[in-house]
Amino acid sequence: MEQQRKEATERLLSRQGHHNLVYNEENDGVGVEDEGLVAVSNFTSILGLSTLTAACITFGFGCAIGYSSPTQSSIMEDLGLSVAEFSLFGSILSIGSLIGAAISGKITDLFGRKPTMWILNLFYIGGWLAIAFTKAPWLLNLGRLSLGFTNGISNYLASIYVAEITTKNVRGRFTIIVQFLTGWGVSFMFVVGSFVHWRTLALLATIPGLLQLLLLFFIPESPQWLAKFDREKELEAALLCLRGDKADISHEATEIKDYVESLKSFSSEGILDIFQKKYVRQLLTVAGVLVLMNLGGINALTYYSGAIFVSAGVSSMVGLITLAATQTVIGILGATLIDKLGRRPLLLVSSAGLCFSSFLTGVSFFLKMYMGSYALGGVLPLLLLSELFPINVKGSAGSICNFMGNFTGWVVAYYFNFLIEWSSTGIFFIFSAFSSANFILTATMVPETKGRTLEEIRASITHSSD
Repeated sequence: MEQQRKEATERLLSRQGHHNLVYNEENDGVGVEDEGLVAVSNFTSILGLSTLTAACITFGFGCAIGYSSPTQSSIMEDLGLSVAEFSLFGSILSIGSLIGAAISGKITDLFGRKPTMWILNLFYIGGWLAIAFTKAPWLLNLGRLSLGFTNGISNYLASIYVAEITTKNVRGRFTIIVQFLTGWGVSFMFVVGSFVHWRTLALLATIPGLLQLLLLFFIPESPQWLAKFDREKELEAALLCLRGDKADISHEATEIKDYVESLKSFSSEGILDIFQKKYVRQLLTVAGVLVLMNLGGINALTYYSGAIFVSAGVSSMVGLITLAATQTVIGILGATLIDKLGRRPLLLVSSAGLCFSSFLTGVSFFLKMYMGSYALGGVLPLLLLSELFPINVKGSAGSICNFMGNFTGWVVAYYFNFLIEWSSTGIFFIFSAFSSANFILTATMVPETKGRTLEEIRASITHSSD
């Protein structure tokens, strides 16, 4: 079986035809010598619609994250909650995310990308309705828990789906745009939440879920997922749908089928497969970046930024609106640069910005720069997760990395209100130290993946590990 796997990898590396693929020792990867004469469109209307559908997930993800910040004082007053009770409400989102993250990879592999979106919408819309009509804290927390479960799966699902339907030339841009909608969802909560009642805000947050339910009727399933289950006719139909009816998708279809078939010959898809030597570096890298980014305080800053602005002597409304504008500008900049500069440089800049701005926040609550730095690179770990792992272990890798990231996010979110009372300066210095560690990890471990197909990336990793 090992020989079969090596032969399949070599075929992918050396295949001649429309795309002349070669292994490049200097760049430790697969390059493209000649793009050939086949014109496959990087963008079609269905690809745009599919991306928009995934964006609905991440916008809703941002709504759930950002909801507690502008509504903290009004919810506490209306329902008579203490600081500890509201801290539970804020952090229970992460508890739900832990549950969702633990099964995120397996459930998306088992049911498929589209059916999982259908399922998640039930939890998403139901969660917001529970919050909007609650009369008691337990229902408020149950709704938040349901949203957390959705978040634990949806953020992973959106990145995986978009990475699997896009071409190599726009994969980074489209993925970061979709994840950028998380920031817009947060910003929407920040801005609109400054003017409307918290119950009304919860009802408005159901809109992304309702829109996605409509769009799901018109988009295809992931071609890679279809190939995994030998649904060849549906695979080709999905590629034609995504690339255009007149596009020659034969090379792309063959490449996907060959690589997926090579994986079947040596993997039983058990959870322990992800701990094989050839996957350890990727697993440690992605999980490490996610954990350190969460320990850098992003959940705390997002959940409680309104209260932080007030404690810093700034109007929460002015601060949150300015924060939303900053995230938007930096996010657009990141989407513009990701397929030009690459993943690694942006992640380095983001980590350095988080480190520096956490330090400044500890001194003067310079919060706008912190959120801008996160908007630039916060989505990149999930993009790397979708790129670095083959489909036979992607589910296991997604569950493990997602769970670890969400667990550290919950710890930070729950204890933040208590820690900031201990030392508003000290807690941000701690965040700065974790962001500094993330910069070092990125500089030493994160590979560059721009400009290569998913099959090329994974074939080069397999080749270098042999």
